Amino acid sequence: MVTGASRGMGYAIAAELSSAGAKIIANFHPDFREGAEELVNSINDSGREAVALPGDISRYEDCERLVDAAIGAFGAVDILVNNAGINRDRMLHRLEVEDWQAVLDTDLSGAFYLIKLFTPHFKDRNYGRIVNIASMIGQTGNIGQANYAAAKAGLIALTKTAALELARNNITVNAVCPGFVATPMVAALSDKVKEAVLEKIPLGRLGKPEEIANLVRFIVSEGDWITGQQFNPNGGQYM
Repeated sequence: MVTGASRGMGYAIAAELSSAGAKIIANFHPDFREGAEELVNSINDSGREAVALPGDISRYEDCERLVDAAIGAFGAVDILVNNAGINRDRMLHRLEVEDWQAVLDTDLSGAFYLIKLFTPHFKDRNYGRIVNIASMIGQTGNIGQANYAAAKAGLIALTKTAALELARNNITVNAVCPGFVATPMVAALSDKVKEAVLEKIPLGRLGKPEEIANLVRFIVSEGDWITGQQFNPNGGQYM
């Protein structure tokens, strides 16, 4: 299951895992149904299998329904990619409490809810691969992104703790911490901000969603002895 699979990195990750042979459960926020249906139709038209499941992962009740539906769709779930995330950027003194909470609810609590709910299923099968899509911003901080940085830093810490707790059940938990990738979230930045970002990337370009997807595919298919780690695809911006 890939959360936030209707666009950007989530779409690319789901497509890549499908091409590698996985059956895909594409979770999407109800506001972004079109992209998820496009993804699922493309996968099914190619002869592979996918279903789209709506759900707002910031709500525990939605996550409960989502996990039950995901397991019911194919009988079992092997891989969970916590990709869904939002940003509401403002300087600290202008950041509304509601915007702080909304980002933490989606970017951090949503991942916790799904890990918690899937863990009994993974333990019963003595197998699970969890990848949390964090961010370089959770490692460095960033002006105007206190809520996003805090959520992604928390997601990295959650990754490490979950990795320690679940290793005995052959469940690996890793974090991918991308730098600036060409996604709708980055596309919304002003041209001035984009120029400033590019100046700080030694490789001189934004990442591609497909590059993040390739890394996730490697972790879940070939990373059997890798857990609790942070992978840093960021073009050299943070070393």
